[in-house]
Amino acid sequence: MGCGAVRADRAFVLQRDCPSLQPKVAHDEKGQGNEHVADPQPLSPPPSTQLSIIAGILGLHCDDGHGRPPTAALQPHYTSRCFSSLPSPLHSGLEPAGSSSSSSSSPSSSEQSTAATRINKRETTREKVTLKLTYLEINSWVWEVQQQQGQAAPLRILVDPLVVGNLDFGAPWLFDGAKKNPRVKALGVDDLLAPEPGPDLLLITQSLDDHCHVRTLTQLSARAPDLPVVTTPNAQPVLDSLPTPFRRVTYLEPGQSAAVGDHHQIRVLATAGPVLGPPWQRPENGYILLMDGHGVLYYEPHCVYGRSFLEEKRLRAEVVITPVVKQLLPANFTLVSGQEDAVDLARLLRARYVVPMSNGDVDAGGIMAALLSKQGTTQSFQAMLSEALPQVQVLEPTPGVPLQLELDITSPTEADTI
Repeated sequence: MGCGAVRADRAFVLQRDCPSLQPKVAHDEKGQGNEHVADPQPLSPPPSTQLSIIAGILGLHCDDGHGRPPTAALQPHYTSRCFSSLPSPLHSGLEPAGSSSSSSSSPSSSEQSTAATRINKRETTREKVTLKLTYLEINSWVWEVQQQQGQAAPLRILVDPLVVGNLDFGAPWLFDGAKKNPRVKALGVDDLLAPEPGPDLLLITQSLDDHCHVRTLTQLSARAPDLPVVTTPNAQPVLDSLPTPFRRVTYLEPGQSAAVGDHHQIRVLATAGPVLGPPWQRPENGYILLMDGHGVLYYEPHCVYGRSFLEEKRLRAEVVITPVVKQLLPANFTLVSGQEDAVDLARLLRARYVVPMSNGDVDAGGIMAALLSKQGTTQSFQAMLSEALPQVQVLEPTPGVPLQLELDITSPTEADTI
């Protein structure tokens, strides 16, 4: 479980030298995704989402009184054939809508037997994994995951990308936030897609514009409509309204997971995030990146999590990306959590590293900007963490500069397998 050297590259890198994994597409691929497409006119979020946007920016999230967001009893919806669900206590086993049983890559009985044998023997094989985490301010990231045994090229994941214009929720009079770092501000969609064949996955946590950014997604879907997407079902109205919708979208409820491409040893597991709106609304998503059943990376951009869910599933993650500075509205209403809640999250997930994100550090204007306040600092969080969990390291990212971690992980034991 130990981890090796940690290094932050000093040159901005959003490209990789190795070819990406080629996704399987069910239609004729000739020329698709490779031709330059003229940028559509930027869109504002659909009118049907305006109330949700106002509720979200006002921080109207809540829980069920037991430390977790309430979950609506809704079934997952899939529009993709590029992800499969693996039946297990955490995997729904559902296939993409409209697909046959052969289109989902479920394990055979012999594979399940082999997996069971491997678990019963409690293998302790160690495997090296390299993570490169590039923070693009607000909630945007580029992750590169290199599994050094059996994976030729690093997996490249875009997370909540926002690289076209400011963050204004379609209502700049209410809030208008601009990134600060010149290197990051200069980035565009072409930078996210370079080099060919482009990223392997687009991961979206929430349905609001600071995560599901309409102007960025409009350009991204026009240039790469076959880019696989994993997101919350709450984002479906936004994604469906794009002029060129993504063709390969998988909607995950908390507790469900999807394999990334053809590499079934790498999965994305959805966890419960904040509820933006009334208590009966479906929660937004956080995610854990699993590798051979081992939690490598956890991400949720509000530091709002379902304690009972994490405890019941005995989930863990080597690296936790989370806000650590609270963002508050008047009357001490929490919009984004952090501080002691971030310490508790690291304890629950038995993390080795915490990577703080500063999603409130923007040049902001509008009515809401005058109402927002902050509580705590990264330094005060570090002091809390050092006292409670002295073995956990804090690695503060520099926007636009890849933060590289070399991890040694073990094969899952019976207790760790999920």
